[in-house]
Amino acid sequence: MARSLLFNVLFYVTTTLFVVVGSPLLFAPRGWAMAALKVHSNFELWLLRTIVGTKVEVRGRENIPQGPCLVASKHQSAWETFALIPIFRDPALLMKRELFFIPFHGWFSRKFEMIPVDRDKGPSALRRMLREAKKRIDDGREIIIFPEGTRRPPGAPPDYKTGIILLYDALGVPCLPVALNSGLFWPRRSVIRRPGTIVVEILKPIPPGLPRDEFLRRLEAAIEGASGRLLVEAGAPEPARA
Repeated sequence: MARSLLFNVLFYVTTTLFVVVGSPLLFAPRGWAMAALKVHSNFELWLLRTIVGTKVEVRGRENIPQGPCLVASKHQSAWETFALIPIFRDPALLMKRELFFIPFHGWFSRKFEMIPVDRDKGPSALRRMLREAKKRIDDGREIIIFPEGTRRPPGAPPDYKTGIILLYDALGVPCLPVALNSGLFWPRRSVIRRPGTIVVEILKPIPPGLPRDEFLRRLEAAIEGASGRLLVEAGAPEPARA
C-alpha cells in the first residue's frame, strides 16, 4: 500500500509538472508534442517499475503494420491509456469529448489530434467521429480504440460495441488486435498497484474488407483468447467461457 500511494502521488505530481513545463509545446509542431507525450509515458512506466516493481513486456512488435492501422486493444485499467502510446509510431486515441474541455488536458489532446467521441449523441456525432478518424488514417497514423468502450475487470465476459465495426468498415485498413493483463497489476477503481509483469501482446493484423460478422468473430476470438492466456500465465484463474 505504501508503495502504491507513493507512486500515485508521484504519478499525478509529475504529470502536472510535465503539462505545465511543456505548455509551450502547445504552440510548437505536433510532432514535438507527441515526442514529449512519449517521454512522459516512458517516465511514468519507469516510476511504476522503480517504486512498485511493475515491469512491462511487449510481445509481437513485428506484427505492427508499416502504414496506418486500427488498433483494437483490451481495456482493463487506466494503465493502457498512457502506456500504449510509446509502442506505436504516431498513435491517435479515441477519447470522450468531455475530456477535451479540461484545461491543459483537453488543450494537449487537441494538440495531439486525438479523436473526440460523443457518446449517445446520434448519427451526426458518429459521422463527425468517422471523418476525424479518416483524417488520421490519411496522415498515416495508428488509431487506438478500446472495443468494449470502458474498462472491464480481468476475466469478465467480453462486451464489444458496434463502434469498432463501423471504424473497420469505414477506414479500410488492417485491424491490429492487442491483448493484455494490466488489470491484474493496476486494478480499475483501486489505488493499489501490484508488482509483476504487465504483458502486452500484439497479435497478427486482421485484413480489411471482411464481412462484419466474420471480422468481429475473429477480433473477439483473438483478443479474448490471448488475454485469457495471459491471465493464466500470470497466475490468475482461467476466464469462464460462455
